[in-house]
Amino acid sequence: MLQIERMTHYFSGLRAVYNYNLHIEPGQIRGLIGPNGAGKTTVFNLITGIYQPTEGSILFEGKNIVGLEPHRIAAMGICRTFQNMRLWRHMTVLEHVKLARYSTIQYGLVGAFFGTPRRYKEESEIEEQAYYLLSMMGVAKFADQVVTNLPYGAQRRVEVARALATNPKVLLLDEPTAGMNPEEMLDMVNTIRQVHQDLGLAIFLIEHRMKVVMDLCETIQCLVFGEVIAEGAPEEIRENPRVIEAYLGREVEA
Repeated sequence: MLQIERMTHYFSGLRAVYNYNLHIEPGQIRGLIGPNGAGKTTVFNLITGIYQPTEGSILFEGKNIVGLEPHRIAAMGICRTFQNMRLWRHMTVLEHVKLARYSTIQYGLVGAFFGTPRRYKEESEIEEQAYYLLSMMGVAKFADQVVTNLPYGAQRRVEVARALATNPKVLLLDEPTAGMNPEEMLDMVNTIRQVHQDLGLAIFLIEHRMKVVMDLCETIQCLVFGEVIAEGAPEEIRENPRVIEAYLGREVEA
């Protein structure tokens, strides 16, 4: 589904990502770990079109997506959340998810201006789908509240629901449990597992909390200074001497 070959990127001569390879098949859950500054979020930014790789290829369902704008890549089926949440401060929870869903509307300008039956049918479907996704993420009870009034963990869930509203085939999650307490973290792990089961989409996640990665992911990569130093099943990564030396040995959270 998503195939990356020898992806490399430089910022003003500074190497951020080097010779990066990734193959994601439909329905897989893969993880990316590494110390701060390793280049993990840069990988996400390259996949989603925020940056363009200096070298290498990115194919999605056999199509080259290098150079495409982020909204076109999202429309093709790759969507993401952000390490630092990017929510709209004065919009309600429901409005966040509905607005993301509007990328799929078909009624056009005529329907918008004249209120055609097609428009009302699509609007009703969009709202129904928004409530479904909010319920899946456990935040439907906050639907009418301004998103910034919610607890931090609930805001994270809204961001995931917004990403799901674009109907992705591959969901990129950038530290989905950041800032959560242990109970919220476990709840989010269970929710991500349920989303994966119900929607059948592929998930690629960045996480610092090893319990999250080990519990969820089939395959994990460890990135250090922009280069993958190890890739394998959770137990292989946990026991890999290079990973322990470069990353796991420095982590205080498990």
